[in-house]
Amino acid sequence: MPDPALPLDQTPSGTDAPGHVIVLHRWSDRYAHYARYLDHSTHQVSYITTERALTHLPLDAAAGVELVDSTENAKAVREAVDRLTERCGPPTRIAALQETDLDLASVLRDELSLPGPGAEELQPVRDKLLMARRLAAHAVPAPATAAAPDHAAVARFAAEHGWPLLVKPRRGTASAHVTRLDDPQALAAYTFPADTEMIVQPWVPDRILHVDGVFDGHDLGFWRASRYVSTCLEFTAGEVLGSVEIDDATALDRIGALSARAARALLGRPSVFHLELFESASGDLTVLELGARPGGAEVPFIWREVHGVDLMAAAFAHQTGTPDPTPAAPGAGGRIGGWLLVPPSAPTPCRVRTVTQPAHGPAYARSLPHHGQLMTGGGYEHAGARFRFAGRSSAQVEEDLLRTARETALECTPLDTQAPARLVLVGCGNPPYRAYALAALAGRVETALVQPAPPQWQRPHIGDRFRAADTSDADAVTAAVADLLATTNGPGAVLTWDETLLATTAEVARRLNLPHLGPSAVRGCRDKLTTRQILEAAGTPSARFRHVHDRQEAITAAGDLGLPVVVKPRGLAGSIGVTLARTPDEAGRAFDRATTSAFPGIDRLAGAIVEEYLTGPEISVDCAVEGDRVHLLNVARKRLGFSPHFEEVGHLVAPWREEPWAYDVEFVVKAAHAALNLRTGITHSELRLTPSGPRVVEVNGRLGGDFIPLLGHLATGVDQVAAAADLALGRTPDVSPRQERCAEVRFVYPAHDGVVSELEVSAAAAVPGITHAIALAPPGTTLRLPPHGIVPRLAALIATGDTPEECGTALDAAERAVRHRLAPLHP
Repeated sequence: MPDPALPLDQTPSGTDAPGHVIVLHRWSDRYAHYARYLDHSTHQVSYITTERALTHLPLDAAAGVELVDSTENAKAVREAVDRLTERCGPPTRIAALQETDLDLASVLRDELSLPGPGAEELQPVRDKLLMARRLAAHAVPAPATAAAPDHAAVARFAAEHGWPLLVKPRRGTASAHVTRLDDPQALAAYTFPADTEMIVQPWVPDRILHVDGVFDGHDLGFWRASRYVSTCLEFTAGEVLGSVEIDDATALDRIGALSARAARALLGRPSVFHLELFESASGDLTVLELGARPGGAEVPFIWREVHGVDLMAAAFAHQTGTPDPTPAAPGAGGRIGGWLLVPPSAPTPCRVRTVTQPAHGPAYARSLPHHGQLMTGGGYEHAGARFRFAGRSSAQVEEDLLRTARETALECTPLDTQAPARLVLVGCGNPPYRAYALAALAGRVETALVQPAPPQWQRPHIGDRFRAADTSDADAVTAAVADLLATTNGPGAVLTWDETLLATTAEVARRLNLPHLGPSAVRGCRDKLTTRQILEAAGTPSARFRHVHDRQEAITAAGDLGLPVVVKPRGLAGSIGVTLARTPDEAGRAFDRATTSAFPGIDRLAGAIVEEYLTGPEISVDCAVEGDRVHLLNVARKRLGFSPHFEEVGHLVAPWREEPWAYDVEFVVKAAHAALNLRTGITHSELRLTPSGPRVVEVNGRLGGDFIPLLGHLATGVDQVAAAADLALGRTPDVSPRQERCAEVRFVYPAHDGVVSELEVSAAAAVPGITHAIALAPPGTTLRLPPHGIVPRLAALIATGDTPEECGTALDAAERAVRHRLAPLHP
C-alpha cells in the first residue's frame, strides 16, 4: 500500500513536483469548499464531475474540469483522468468525498499507485458481509449476516433466525434495494435485483442512532451522536427522515465506547466516519454499519454551521495528506443540531405542484424545491425539502423538527412519460427571423411562451399557454415557466434561441432540473474573454488575444499581437462593435467603438478584446450536443461585408464532408465543445479556415441566427428546431441527413442611410429557385449602415439549388427584383 503520509507535493516516485489533485465530485449543493481545503494557486486541482454538479466548484481556479454523465461511469471517469493527466501532469492524489464515489477512487489509486485508501483497505467498510465478519472477529456486537444469492439461502437464514428479515445489497447506499420480508410467501414473491450481490439480516425493531466524527487511527476525536426520527428504509417508502443530536451524557458514554471499538475494528488509518447503531428499549447497542466518509443528508451542514467543524475538510485532508483541521474535542456550551428531509407525495419522477411549510418555522436553514420542479431523486440531496435546526437541548430540537414535519408537504404529480410534452420558450425574437422556428417548434411539441409583452403573431402557435415575465429576472422567469409546466402531467422543457436570454434560461433550467446548457457553460460562451481563456488553457486552436481596458492598452496590445488586429466587445452579439484595425490609431478608435457599442438586452462587460486577425474564409458550424456526443449538422460559408467591420451579409450551406479541411474542422469543433463543457442542446460555432488550420472565433450555446437553421433544413433535411426540442426534453434527436443540397441566404441592404418608405419583395419571391423572400424593414424603419446601425437590412432572400452557382444565380435575380424607396434621415 502506498505511503499515506507521502507529502502532497511529492510524487510516488519520490521526485518533487507541483501537486495535481483530481477530485471526483457529484453534489450540486455546497457540501464541500475545496478552495478552502487546498490552495488552488499553489497546487493543481482538477475536477471530474457532472454538469448538474458544477454550480459551486471553484471553476476559475481549477486546473481543469472534465464532465461525465455520471461519476459512477468508470470508463468515462478513466478517460477523464487521462485527459487531465495529459493537460496537468500525472495526479499525485485522488480525492472523493461522496460515499458512492469511494470505490472508484480507491481503484484508481491502486491503478496509479497513489497514496490514500485503496480498494483492499476500503473493503471492510464497503462490503457489508465482510464488515459483519470483521466486527464479529473483534467481538463487536452486530446483527447476524449471511450472503443471499438466492431464495434458498434466505430461507435457510430465516429457519435459523426467524422472520421478519431484511435483504439488502452487499454494497449499497441510502437503503436502495433494501426490502423487508415478513414470511415465506413474501420471500416467494420477491425478485432479486439483477447484477447485485445481496445479503440477509434479521429485522431489528430497535431505534437507530448515527454517530459522526473523526477517528485518529487509535481513538475517537471530535464526534457527535444522533437519534433518527423514522428510518432510512421508511424514507424510501415515503415517510419523513430526520435526526436529532443526543445530549444525554450517560447514553453518550455508552455510544462513544462502542463507536471506538467499531472504528478500531474497521478503520486502518485516520478517517472521518459515519456509524449507525441499533439501540434497544433497554439501551443495549448493536453496530449496524460504518462508513469511512462524512455522513449524508444534512450532517455536513450541521457540523459546519452549528459546531464550526468541517467534516469534508477532514476527509479531504485524510485523502490528500494535508493536515487535518478538526479540533480534538468540542468547546464548552455547544448547541444541539438536527435535520429533516420531507419527501415528495408521489414517487419520482414527479413534478412539484405545491410546497407547504410552517409559517415562521423554527428551522434555521431550509432548501425547498421550486413549484413546477421536476424531481428525479438521486440521493438525499435531491430527495425533497431539507431543513436544519439548532437549539439548547435534544428535546427542543426534536419538538421543532416534528412540528416542521407535520406542517410541511410537497404535493407532487407523477410524471406521465406518455402524455403530451410541453416546451416553454423564453423570449421569441424578431418575427421575420424566428417565425419559421416557432412554427416548426409548435408543429413538434405543445409550445408555451414566456416574454414581457402579450403575444401577437405567436398566438396561433401557443394558444393560451403564455405567462408575462421580465425575462431579465431569473426569479420571475422561473415562476412563469414553473406555472406553465405545473399544468401538464407530461414531460416538460425550457428553451431559448435568444442570445440575450441564455443565462436566464440556463438558470431556470437548473432550478427546475430540466436539460439545458449549464449556467457555467453559458458564461463560457457569452463572455468572449472567458471563451478565449478556456480555449487557450485547453490548447484548442483559437486566436491570440489581450484583454484591454483603455485606448493605450488596446494600441499596445495591437503592437504586441501584430497588426492588423480585430477589436471586439466581450459580450455583445451580431458582430456589433467588432472592427478590423490596421494601424495603431485605428486600434484606439476600435477600442472606443467596442466599449460604447450596444446590443438590446445585453449588458456590456468591462474592457474589450484585442485579438490577432485570422485570415482565411469564415464558416459557421451548427451542432447537436447530447452528453459527450457532438453531431455536426451543417457548415455555412459566411459572407462578410462593410469592411473593416464584420457585417454578415449572407450565408451558404453546402455539402462539406469532402472538403480538405473537413476532418480538422470536426476535430477542432469537438475539442472546443469539450473545453467549454457544452453538453446539451444546439450550438452555433464560428471558425476561420486559416493557412495553419481551422481556428475558433466563437461558440454560441443556441440556434444560429440569420436563418441558418432553416438553410440547414433546406440543404440537409435535418430540422435543428426539432432537434433542439428533443434535446431540451432529454430525448435523442434525429440528426441523420436526408439529402445534400445547397441553400443560401442573402441580405439586401440600402445603398445609404435612410428611412424606409416603401418595400416590395413579391417579385423576388417569384424568381425560380427562391424559397423565401422576407421583408425585414417595414415602412418607417430607420436604417443606418455599419458601424452606426444594427443589421440595417431591407430583406432576406433564400434560395436552394444543387450547386452554389445555382443559388447565386437565383439570388442575383431576386435581389434585382426587390423594390424599395428610402426617405432621407432628418438632421
